[in-house]
Amino acid sequence: MEYTNIDAEKNPEDIAVTVKDLLVHVDNGTACRTRIETARDFANRHTAHLTGVYVIQPLIMPVYAEIPIGAEVLADANQALEERADEAKTLFEGITGNSGVITEWRAIEGSLNRVLNEQARYTDIVIAGQHNPNDSETIEVSLVDHLAIEAGRPVLVVPYVGAYPTIGNHVLIAWKAHRESARAVNDSLPILIGAKQVDVLCVNSDDSEGDVPGADICLHLARHGINAQAHKITAKDIDIGDVLLSRAVDIGADLVVMGAYGHSRLRETVLGGVTRHLLKHMTIPVFMSH
Repeated sequence: MEYTNIDAEKNPEDIAVTVKDLLVHVDNGTACRTRIETARDFANRHTAHLTGVYVIQPLIMPVYAEIPIGAEVLADANQALEERADEAKTLFEGITGNSGVITEWRAIEGSLNRVLNEQARYTDIVIAGQHNPNDSETIEVSLVDHLAIEAGRPVLVVPYVGAYPTIGNHVLIAWKAHRESARAVNDSLPILIGAKQVDVLCVNSDDSEGDVPGADICLHLARHGINAQAHKITAKDIDIGDVLLSRAVDIGADLVVMGAYGHSRLRETVLGGVTRHLLKHMTIPVFMSH
């Protein structure tokens, strides 16, 4: 049996909680430029390596076609796929080229969900885009769903409108005393440590939150040197997703951290109502873990 040993400097400061390896999904959608710019700036902030991944999805031909598809038509179609991949690479390199960020480009053939799930497992955070229903070139509706539940890594979702040169100065944590929220807070520690302000919001909290909802997670964060403030809101007649987004805008947050609630059954990903609502209506980046 062979083993590969990769030597690394064992500096205690480097072992601390950090973000050093990022992956951004690149496609041919109109919002991709903003997503790459966001990933570049985020990588710069954390001195992280940035990998751009483009998925070349195979042509799907009908098993029985009334008119046989000739080799020349197939060749033209494959050539078009390669050209689109080259366009995406040019965009990625043009945006990141002189930024000082160390980058890598990967164009991989295969199923979009499968490839990105596999690639995500070798990175710290996956940066993906919100689905844009008005753009035929945008990502599949279910992509972020699958990444959030199946990739095993946190996902930073960038809205398809707006620009986000800074992420993590003011963070709003959507807290619920469940496993998914705990996972999201832990995964976001490198971001929270560098934040200027962190607010913990408990909406419609129950007995599991203790006497003061959010107090225990704020105490935990304080032990990491993070000064977080807990807030409680009761909103029985308003969608919790709307409450979170409204509060994020009111306080000027530039990032929402939340657990991705849901499960995968028979290869069909199902997200909880609050998670899906935020992904559909988000106006600022959302960091989520499962």
